[in-house]
Amino acid sequence: MSYVLCVDDHEDMRLMVREILASAGHEVHLAPDGPSALAAIQSREPALLVLDLIMPGMSGIEVCRAVKLNPFTARIPVLMLTARGDVEHKVEAFEAGADDYLAKPFDPRELRARIVALLRLVRREGDRNPTSGLPGGKAIEDEIARRAGLRERFAICYIDLDNFKPFADTFGFTLADMVIRDMGHAIRDAVDGVGAREDFVGHIGGDDFIVVTAGRDAEAIARECAARFVGVAARAVGEDAVGRGHFMGIDREGRAREFPIARLSTAILHVDPDRWISVSHIGSLAAEMKRRAKQRGPGTILVQAV
Repeated sequence: MSYVLCVDDHEDMRLMVREILASAGHEVHLAPDGPSALAAIQSREPALLVLDLIMPGMSGIEVCRAVKLNPFTARIPVLMLTARGDVEHKVEAFEAGADDYLAKPFDPRELRARIVALLRLVRREGDRNPTSGLPGGKAIEDEIARRAGLRERFAICYIDLDNFKPFADTFGFTLADMVIRDMGHAIRDAVDGVGAREDFVGHIGGDDFIVVTAGRDAEAIARECAARFVGVAARAVGEDAVGRGHFMGIDREGRAREFPIARLSTAILHVDPDRWISVSHIGSLAAEMKRRAKQRGPGTILVQAV
């Protein structure tokens, strides 16, 4: 359940929005104007703000701008409601910082759907890995559970970087962080290139990443990720080392020796919702598959239906 603040100068509209959102399990507080809305936000920060655009005194645009200019409230998503559906008002709302826009009259189902989408986006943004900028643990769990709830087959690509520890030990955490950051970008670009618009890219932690996708794209995504990582490795250790397949480093005993260039291994789980148990169960299967993929050697793509 999320706490939502609805601001509208028309009482009937406020009450209708409250009924729609309360029936979906949200806690809803109502405000009749801009000043009372800002006071309510100072008293208790909402998870989302549903805001009428046209109000006497202080308009919704002004309220939205005040919320977004405050660094302590800027993260609150704003859904703007208005009877004016022309492009100029939409542009004005988005320029003020609104995150979404819904014209009146609206279908209650669309309002509920937009609220859910905005709250999901906020959870993802608030759970991002500081190195890669990708969504982390809770957002990953939510996405997998959401996919299972759609009752459609999907796939999980569990991507791991082989031989990364010797690289980090040799070159230090600064360059290691650069590789992790660039690896995240490479995976995201690979999904943009050969995946679907609704595919999800997450960062489990360390050198472990995940892609949730439609099953038909999974292996193509894994191959594209591996291909794009070659450029990441080249920027880190140089084209010559990538060509040789190894680099010179110092092992734990302080001796100079050759280490293989890191490569990506991917465990792909094709998930049948009819056999779904839980996110935790899927996580255990993915971890076991990743272990088996690494045993087969760097660059392995291992596929299994679950």
